[in-house]
Amino acid sequence: MPSHPPNSNRTTRRAFLKQAAVASLAAPIAAPFVHAQDKSGLKNVVIGKGAYQYECIHDWGMEHLPQGAHYGNASHGVTIDQEGQLYVTHYGDPGSVFVFDTAGKFVKSLGGFHHAVAPDPAPTGRGHGIDIRTEGSEQFLYLAASDATMDFVKMNMKGEIVWRKGLQDLKQDCGRYGEGVAYRPTNTSFSPDGGYFLGDGYGANLIHQYDKNDKYVRTIGGIGSGPGQFRTPHGQWLDNRDDTPKLVVADRANKRLQWFDLEGNHLNSLDGFLFPADIDVQGDLLMVPDLHCRITLLDKQNNVVAQLGDDDDWRKLALDGFKMRNEREKWLPGKFIHPHDACFDADGNIFVAEWVKTGRVTKLKKV
Repeated sequence: MPSHPPNSNRTTRRAFLKQAAVASLAAPIAAPFVHAQDKSGLKNVVIGKGAYQYECIHDWGMEHLPQGAHYGNASHGVTIDQEGQLYVTHYGDPGSVFVFDTAGKFVKSLGGFHHAVAPDPAPTGRGHGIDIRTEGSEQFLYLAASDATMDFVKMNMKGEIVWRKGLQDLKQDCGRYGEGVAYRPTNTSFSPDGGYFLGDGYGANLIHQYDKNDKYVRTIGGIGSGPGQFRTPHGQWLDNRDDTPKLVVADRANKRLQWFDLEGNHLNSLDGFLFPADIDVQGDLLMVPDLHCRITLLDKQNNVVAQLGDDDDWRKLALDGFKMRNEREKWLPGKFIHPHDACFDADGNIFVAEWVKTGRVTKLKKV
């Protein structure tokens, strides 16, 4: 997801900086897949209606990957820096993050910075949640690895680790990780005062809040379906569409969004989703990439104004044993398989990363 206005998170609780495995790769050559609709001379499919129409550019940036670079078993997260460059997390190689310029040209790869053991035994491509925030005059990456052996990590844009927080840190801070309690990070988000939230969505169903000085504040959630409880809080974001900023959580397996005030109190919930995976906000729009084949846009009053790619017949095919994620030859233009994350760019275009084998990034160019 894209960065939001500067915050003053200048102090870290880690005294060390560790150089990550940063691979700036050579000029791109032939990639394994191409934009078939472009090469054949056919026009890209346009989806949506009215004010919410988008041209689908599937496999955006794929043809510019260097030889040997690939997304592996999945592409996971997307975010955009101040310069408009797109960062895509993945389970492939090399590294865990691919960076593209605004034209889709490959810029570099960031390496195996997530591992809980320092120094890393080897770079490991396990990228999942990713977001960027401007703090003072500098941008920083916040990452989550979706791996029980790895940490939440804050990095500068050179790939140097500012701090890392893993299971032992969280256990000491919150006291919620007793024997047998799972841990597996999914995502991060930011509060307007310079603090941040760390989501353990695949593990203990908890979200941990830290202040602008990196000090632990509180933990919200826990397994369940009641108000303030979660079943896979996969992603979360700051909902600043009115005068009272709130934390909004994609409570995936409960098929709903939940809103909290910044003191962790539950405010309200919204049902009607299929498997909401993450959230982004631009202006009055709140966007929800749904792992079950669609992108939902909500207005300031949380009314649905668009559901991009929504198709019941296609969904039945795509969700049949989740086999479609492995069957690229069956993918159709203008249809999503498993949107895992999505973000707006400055012009209102949307980038979607999907949980599919070989990975796929789709640019939805606003018409």
